Amino acid sequence: MNENLINYLPILIFIMFAIAICIAFVASAFVVGNQNPDPEKNTPFECGFDVFEDTRVNFDVRFYLVAILFIIFDLEIAFLFPWAVSLGNIGLFGFWSMMFFLLVLTFGFIYEWKKGALEWE
Repeated sequence: MNENLINYLPILIFIMFAIAICIAFVASAFVVGNQNPDPEKNTPFECGFDVFEDTRVNFDVRFYLVAILFIIFDLEIAFLFPWAVSLGNIGLFGFWSMMFFLLVLTFGFIYEWKKGALEWE
């Protein structure tokens, strides 16, 4: 068992080295960086324009629903490509597990549709 742990020693050294470099970079930014920003730098900024109104305006919840739907279907596509490539190797179990995954996503989409998340008033 001790032999197996020695095989992981280079990975442990690499992780420690990476953590040390990260700490050194963050510490050097605090030491070398200018900590006196002018008032113009501290003002809110939106896409190259001055702020038209208060930046703490509540967003409509439909923005979040559309974002969640995008993430769900983006992940679906990310799972579908490798599945389609390896479909010949994974057999019937892989096929039916993906069909179950798509069925669950379809039910989620129908639920969102019935709740009116896709309607923009």
